[in-house]
Amino acid sequence: MGYIPIIPVNPDNFDQELNFILKEIQGSTAWSLDRNRPYDGQPHTCNGIRGKTLVTGLTMRDISDCMVRGFLAASAWQREGQPERTNPIYDDIYDIDLEKIDPGAVIQNSLCEIEKMMGIYPNIPPISPKPYQD
Repeated sequence: MGYIPIIPVNPDNFDQELNFILKEIQGSTAWSLDRNRPYDGQPHTCNGIRGKTLVTGLTMRDISDCMVRGFLAASAWQREGQPERTNPIYDDIYDIDLEKIDPGAVIQNSLCEIEKMMGIYPNIPPISPKPYQD
């Protein structure tokens, strides 16, 4: 049988420590969609620093187009019998099998498409280079 860690909990801070433990188990995506929740995910995700970016300069149609591209990218879409196209049409989303798509990938791909349309892709925090070590 595998090792099961025991985490000591201070009864004076039980609620705080329990919330921490649950957060560690569930990850940053297990929280509600409350708009006021903290940005506490990995910096390069929509739950981290990258997620704080305001969408500017786009119309609702632009965002809809980004969502279509997000679905198509998540499905590895290619219209049967046609050469690869770089400019899909809206109705192409009806050619994909939604049961074979990861919904999280649709969201991530759609957000990348929004960043591309805003001209800020890849919108990731800078990484400090580590000095070379032997």
